[in-house]
Amino acid sequence: MFRNNIKIAWRNMIKDRRFTALNLLGLATGLACALLIYIWVADEISVDKFHTNGDRLYQVLKRGTDGDGSISVNDHTQDLLGKTLLAEVPEIQDAVVVQAPYWDEPAGVITAANASKGFKAKEIFATSNFFNVFSFPLIHGDKNTVLVNKTNVLLSGAMALKMFNSGDVIGKTITWNKGKDAPKGINGVYTVSGVFKVPAASSMQFDVVFTHEQYFSTIKHDINWFSSSPYTYILLKKGVNAEQLNKKLANFVRDKFKGNKDALKWLETLFIQKYSQRYLQNHYENGEVAGGRIFYVELFAVIAIFILAIACINFMNLSTAKAAGRMKEVGVKKVMGASRAMLAWQYIIESMLITVFAMVVALTLATALLPAFSQITGKQLSMPFTPGVIIAVLAITIITGFVAGSYPALYLSKFKPVAVLKGRLQTSGSESWVRKGLVVFQFAVSAVLIIAVVVVYQQMQLIQNKNLGYNRDNIIHFANDGNIGANEQVFISEIKAIPGVVKATNMEGDLLSNHSGGGGISWPGKTERIEFSGNYADFDFPETMGLQMKEGRTFSRNFPTDTAGVIFNETAIKMMHLKNPIGMPVQLWGSKQHIIGVVKDFNYESMYNKVGPYFISYSKNTGNIVVKIKAGTEKQTLASIEALYKKYNPGVPFDFAFMDADYRALYVSEQRVAVLSRYFAGMAIIISCLGLFGLAAFTALKRQKEISIRKVIGATVSNIAVMLSADFLKLVIVSIVVSFPIAWWVMHAWLQSFAYRTGIGAMIFVITGVCIIGITLLTIGFQAIKAAMVNPAKSLKAE
Repeated sequence: MFRNNIKIAWRNMIKDRRFTALNLLGLATGLACALLIYIWVADEISVDKFHTNGDRLYQVLKRGTDGDGSISVNDHTQDLLGKTLLAEVPEIQDAVVVQAPYWDEPAGVITAANASKGFKAKEIFATSNFFNVFSFPLIHGDKNTVLVNKTNVLLSGAMALKMFNSGDVIGKTITWNKGKDAPKGINGVYTVSGVFKVPAASSMQFDVVFTHEQYFSTIKHDINWFSSSPYTYILLKKGVNAEQLNKKLANFVRDKFKGNKDALKWLETLFIQKYSQRYLQNHYENGEVAGGRIFYVELFAVIAIFILAIACINFMNLSTAKAAGRMKEVGVKKVMGASRAMLAWQYIIESMLITVFAMVVALTLATALLPAFSQITGKQLSMPFTPGVIIAVLAITIITGFVAGSYPALYLSKFKPVAVLKGRLQTSGSESWVRKGLVVFQFAVSAVLIIAVVVVYQQMQLIQNKNLGYNRDNIIHFANDGNIGANEQVFISEIKAIPGVVKATNMEGDLLSNHSGGGGISWPGKTERIEFSGNYADFDFPETMGLQMKEGRTFSRNFPTDTAGVIFNETAIKMMHLKNPIGMPVQLWGSKQHIIGVVKDFNYESMYNKVGPYFISYSKNTGNIVVKIKAGTEKQTLASIEALYKKYNPGVPFDFAFMDADYRALYVSEQRVAVLSRYFAGMAIIISCLGLFGLAAFTALKRQKEISIRKVIGATVSNIAVMLSADFLKLVIVSIVVSFPIAWWVMHAWLQSFAYRTGIGAMIFVITGVCIIGITLLTIGFQAIKAAMVNPAKSLKAE
């Protein structure tokens, strides 16, 4: 019987090629979209899941109270925390301390012994048990001994190949140069003790690993419970309840300061979060986990489900539209003894067969589109034909085929043989409402996606065009790494002499998200703790960035005391309650300084955050060189700067970035969402239109006799076309009415994450409504006009 049903299904598919092509196109498009999203989602949720002990691996974080009463989260912990937790908390099996470079540190340069060419590398300093707790594969070396000796270093496989053209480099020596500001003893010669691999699915990416003991023995600041520098990771013992341990650890550091009331006012509380969750859930509101990248993962998973649902609806509508042509087949089979269940299974098998072909087409489409999709998402995605993926593809195929074919199977199999053999196709009100409801659902989803695309586009335009309070055009920045750090002022003087350079200076970090911060600033009359952000910069920094002064002045070489000067922004002065700030003494983390100016507020972070209190303190030794280039001379000026850079750092690549590109990079996730939303909205509309096309064909066939009679009594083609179109327009209007509140609610919630956001005006809904109605008229217009132009004599003669 099954074999016979397959034969019948195949014959029906090739008999009506247009119907088959439409179904294949709709299902294949929906399945291809779902597959692409599945690959991306699977890649996202796989990050940091490769660690063997991932279910027991946690990161220690801190909660602290800001001056405005809000609670912030920090992942830098005390130097003493790791070993103390291991010694005093029995629930902890192991603890790893990792020191990673700060954002304002120049890149380290690693050079093979007797080699003239160096390579920039990202380093970490880790305790000796690092490779026992984390499951980074060791290609060469013993994980128990590779980090025992302070002069040992481990290289990534990629770095070993670049430096030595070989992966077997155990025992070879390298020279590490972190610049003149590196802790004394860090720069020097190290022996390679191991080679490791960092999987692409790791959020922690690094090129070289030194021993934390080496860093610990060379850091300048005192080792105490006030320090806050490394990251601390703990491995819980089996069976330990993380929530209960969280309560126990909350006041762990505070307990070290019993009796010190001043310290207790500022100390943070501890909590732990599973390490494998940090990549997707690293956004916090008032000290609690409040999402992060997981929002976009969930969003596109929902979009995939909706697109697949629309594709199934399209299949249902096309199948029911074809039902009129299969009435006699159903009647004859029932007269010959076929049961309803047998007929239903026949049509479900037909659906399954079409879905299998659609999945083959979808896999081909997805594979062809994957390179472009990878570029949009910023990931190196591939079609992973693993057992898990194969099972997922089979499951999606079977579920899609069953869901798409269930309604047509039940609909066709219930026809009464006497009625269908007489050519009477009766449709109940409930069946009509089902089809109409499916169309409303399709176009409601499409309308929501269109509104989302428009709102995201408007928000991106606002972000790109907003006046930030400084000029980021034609400004580059790069690290003062290698030999530049020891000769920074001379290097800047030589840059200024290059034709095409307007201004040059140095600064710590940048004006986006990499800056200093904390509450260690004091001033006369201080009554509350305020968390400041800020940067250290040299002369000419405000002028280079185009910052505008509200009062006072910028740093000047004509005033020697400006080396102890500091500039605050307007918001800082307001929160400090200073009426005449110029000349007022302040202390920055114990350093006595005085206010020389107040700069107008500018956006020094992303537009997710409002402008907060900010300072600029003078320093001639910082981590970044900033150069403003004359417009139109970028190419030749950059070439001259690169030549000067390589004069100081021979063989080291010149890595620089434009500040406006850095600004755009802050919103790379949103830009990707905008692009992907456009594509998926387009796919949803196309599939919806195919379903509407099928329903229009079904309606035209059912009302063929009515149309012929109307034409006989004088109705024109336009009258008939309007009559047929009106019913569908009503459905579309209903879908618009349903979708608009949903779309407003979803996009309003999304915009709340931005401190500066666009509005959701009425014009957005007007544009969406016009687009949906226009698409509908184009889709059903062909079928309506075709039905209206049928010769009534031919139709009535057939009756």
